[in-house]
Amino acid sequence: MKLIHAADLHLDSPLKGLSRYEGAPVERIRGATRRAFVKLVDACLDNQAAILLLAGDLFDGDWRDYSTGLFFCSQLSRLREGGVQVVIVRGNHDAHGRMTRQLPLPDNAHVLSERAPETLRFDALGVAVHGQSFDRRDVDEDLAARYPDPVPGYFNVGLLHTALEGRPGHAHYAPTTLQVLRSRGYDYWALGHVHAREVISEDPYVVFPGNLQARHVNEGGPKGATLIEVEEGRVRELRALILDDVRFGRLAVDLTGCASADAALERVRAVLETAVAEADGRLCALRLELRGVTAAHAALAADSERWLHEVRVAANDMGRERVWLEQVVLSTRAELDLAGLRAQDGALGQLCRAIEALRGGGPELSALMEDFADLRTKLPPALRDGDDALRLDDPAYFVAALDDVEQILLHALLAQPGPEPSP
Repeated sequence: MKLIHAADLHLDSPLKGLSRYEGAPVERIRGATRRAFVKLVDACLDNQAAILLLAGDLFDGDWRDYSTGLFFCSQLSRLREGGVQVVIVRGNHDAHGRMTRQLPLPDNAHVLSERAPETLRFDALGVAVHGQSFDRRDVDEDLAARYPDPVPGYFNVGLLHTALEGRPGHAHYAPTTLQVLRSRGYDYWALGHVHAREVISEDPYVVFPGNLQARHVNEGGPKGATLIEVEEGRVRELRALILDDVRFGRLAVDLTGCASADAALERVRAVLETAVAEADGRLCALRLELRGVTAAHAALAADSERWLHEVRVAANDMGRERVWLEQVVLSTRAELDLAGLRAQDGALGQLCRAIEALRGGGPELSALMEDFADLRTKLPPALRDGDDALRLDDPAYFVAALDDVEQILLHALLAQPGPEPSP
């Protein structure tokens, strides 16, 4: 018998901010969550799965229109025709959607109660699924602690939307512990909410399948669901199913050793070709960062606009359906003897030592941040929020920027001609 476990579909997620990127394949990316869900349904049918387990966040709250709900129901009907049962718990994003709650589902789909934990038994299969939906967005109690006892002789599944004891980047909803999950005596815990795939335990199996389709570059790598093969009431095999339609990610290109900007561009092309090949026909949506201590830094930095354009041209040459660069970041460094420069007595040495002192924090960094405090209050919201925000109240942000500051200043100063010799 086979079960498939998925979570965090976020169907028709609005994907805010895409329109600000010129040339972004907006419609292709916005349609990726639907195409990934079609692939999930195909996988259930191809593998003759008995049950599809959906561990919350099917949607992103209320939809823009009813087409989202109609699409979802049409895919569940495909599963009904294939004899696949579907068991759902609503997550935090589903809980506050009025239209989501009113959606009439086909009779093969079962949404577990939001009032209290309940058990759904499939006697012909020998499977019992236990779970509880969110009744509101901010569920802060341990739902799992109240889940029912296992059904003797059945394969028992706990279906739960949770952050466990907390995961970076995820709100701490329905907190619980591995100890609590083990205490319930189930064979498999099908979790949702965390967007990275993670097998927490194998005794019993406690699994986050990750989200079905990434929605931005911070959710990099393959995405999909988990296939569970059950034999004689035990998990015989667990397998990741890769079902995403667009492959997001951050891609670092090490330009160390490149003697020229042209050589650096060739290395970028090679890295992009590898990423495209590994994506197996999917669109790659990438944030590219050029790194490394390289002799090419001076040329790249001196005409950065031109070379960043050349990188985008190289990506376009591979096909707009194969790769899109969300952003290109130049983080290379010149080949400088920093220790030697810091040891100098003149103004250049003083500058290098001052930058090094800032890296150590303390009063020097605090004074610098105070100088920027007034500027922070005047920044528009677009520069204060989001992944690329100017975090002028964060000491770590200042320290992280010091490498760039040091490189820019030293490159400019060292490039200046020295004084004319006396006649």
